[in-house]
Amino acid sequence: MKLSQRLGQIDTLITRQYDHIWDCCCDHGLLGAKLLQRDAASNIHFVDMVDDLMAELERKLMRFFPQSVSPQTTLTPSVISGSAQWLVHCIDVAQLPLDKFNQHATHLIIIAGVGGELLVELVQTILSNHGDKSLEFILCPVHHNYKVRSRLIEMKLGLIQECLVKENNRFYEIMHLSSHVDIPLVKVGSQMWNFEREEDRQYLAKTILHYQRMSQHSRSGDLGKVMTDYQQLEINHASVSMA
Repeated sequence: MKLSQRLGQIDTLITRQYDHIWDCCCDHGLLGAKLLQRDAASNIHFVDMVDDLMAELERKLMRFFPQSVSPQTTLTPSVISGSAQWLVHCIDVAQLPLDKFNQHATHLIIIAGVGGELLVELVQTILSNHGDKSLEFILCPVHHNYKVRSRLIEMKLGLIQECLVKENNRFYEIMHLSSHVDIPLVKVGSQMWNFEREEDRQYLAKTILHYQRMSQHSRSGDLGKVMTDYQQLEINHASVSMA
């Protein structure tokens, strides 16, 4: 099962066993199918609001993972594959039915391939609805990473791991976060940077140039702060290189 480089990187971040993994809007269920194949969780949930897409996905899952039907839940049709079962939910990601499951169950929610503003809204709603649960997220916004990180910090999400991926000449920041981890998330990123790699230096330069251009057409002081934060990364890298 061939994953894109971005989804493949997300797959490698999932190293522990969960009770539930929620694959939300992630390229037609390819990631969730990979996780199902390797039994990454007891339950793999596929979530999207597009009826036709989910109906087609369900047909494919029944074809490629056609084992005994599980009687454990009536939420949706589900199938056992090894020790993992899959469930299809044609719902808004903001309305994940986490309360239908054991209070102490572990949940990993993966949201990728959506814009930064929508991603923030989804995470905020999920946390508001299920603040009593220990939740983990793997997030990969399409745009506005600095703004997304700022909002996630306000939500008191801590950092487990993060990485930077280049795919089809676009860069993606992938963040693995938890509501019960104390390692702080940084607005410009921390763990993901390795300035010995050309791609990382390229991404930083591209990001600084982007905000420089934006600041030429805006009087917002916020843009200046963002640009300064990224430039400080560049200065720190130069200082280390000269040491």
